[in-house]
Amino acid sequence: MFCPECGKETPDNQAFCSNCGAPVAKAEARQETPVAGAGISPKSRLATSLFAWFLGCFGAHRFYIGKTGTAIVMLVLTIIAIPLCLVVVGFFILGAVEIWALIDFIFAVAGKMNDSQGRLIEKW
Repeated sequence: MFCPECGKETPDNQAFCSNCGAPVAKAEARQETPVAGAGISPKSRLATSLFAWFLGCFGAHRFYIGKTGTAIVMLVLTIIAIPLCLVVVGFFILGAVEIWALIDFIFAVAGKMNDSQGRLIEKW
């Protein structure tokens, strides 16, 4: 039997995964076949980090990991904020988006960022 969260093999008589603590009987009850390594994203942590650092205000890192909704929000806010910088209001909007991108960068480097399917982006 495999853990539905982390994909590690667990003994048949265990109710919880010894690796991550997730309940393993849940997958058995739903007749699912867990895939080994299901909790790890195939996306690159290095690419995510670089996109967040260099193109973070445009949401490139979020497009890369599949979070297109929030990526579009970041892109639209940046496009709106650039011309509004002439009226000073844009600096606040742009600053907020940059802080958002910086926080995403820190999460990506630390390996705590998830992709669009909730899998942890761990591989460099």
